Amino acid sequence: MHSHDHGHDHGCHFDGPVRDVRPLRAALGIIGVFFVIEVVGAILTHSLALLADAGHMLSDVAALALALFAIWIAGRPATRERTYGYHRVEVLAAGANATTLLGISLYIFWEAYQRMSQPPEVASGPMLVIAFAGLLSNLAAAFVLHGSSQESINMRGAFLHVLTDILGSIGAIAAALVMLTTGWYYADPLISVVIGLLVIFSGGRLLRETVEILMEGTPKSVDIGGVEKALLSLPGVVGVHDLHIWTVTSGFLCMSGHLKLSEPDGGRILGDATKLLQEHFGIGHSTMQIEGPGEVADLHQGYNGDPKGCGCTGDLPHTC
Repeated sequence: MHSHDHGHDHGCHFDGPVRDVRPLRAALGIIGVFFVIEVVGAILTHSLALLADAGHMLSDVAALALALFAIWIAGRPATRERTYGYHRVEVLAAGANATTLLGISLYIFWEAYQRMSQPPEVASGPMLVIAFAGLLSNLAAAFVLHGSSQESINMRGAFLHVLTDILGSIGAIAAALVMLTTGWYYADPLISVVIGLLVIFSGGRLLRETVEILMEGTPKSVDIGGVEKALLSLPGVVGVHDLHIWTVTSGFLCMSGHLKLSEPDGGRILGDATKLLQEHFGIGHSTMQIEGPGEVADLHQGYNGDPKGCGCTGDLPHTC
């Protein structure tokens, strides 16, 4: 017998978490304005470190714009073809941002290699001023994004872009100070390599998280053994198997599994299991198959009845 609980009262629609886009818009405005300033400064000072930082700022502009677009798309309603809606677009946007970060690092390495043989003279004074101004703008953007960075992998991807830009600005400041005080122009490409390594680290980590979600791995925030143990602790539950927990998008966890019961009161047990999953593990959408000692009718907790007992509203198909 099957029992389906979706953890909400919106019929068969799958409503993911609502995102606040104001921090993204503010950060996009800050980074966009300073990107233009830094490109001009990099050209005038002949600094690769500034150019690398400006290139990363360009990726920041694209990343923030992509994150905004992904949130807009994710807000579209579910359809017959996409019954989970468009929430995974946020995950794809994070993957695109991670790939961009890795591509930028390769470009930085190539340019640094080209300049190591004969580093050009760099206008260190103006470079220092521009790099410091870039640091301030990146700090401002990171400040407005920090509070939202834990809401979703998409927002975290945008935040990581800005965070690595902060490190890039610090590197550019260090290179400018070395060149200004010693005249050693190798500092510019060497610092650029360090920036590139930092970009690879943040991009690789974000890409790994994205792949984990797309592979429907168990979220790190959930102990699947703990979920099984908690379900077994419910009165009337004597067995749990075929347990699966995955992430549709950040903040939207799903679970499916089989519950073996020692009594026919599946409705009560299902309600207890649903409450347990929501309150203790943050799993808002669950589908459970009931295996009892006798005949157990289809149970659909949280829905108003319809002719089939599905309680499904809207035009989406639902199989009882």
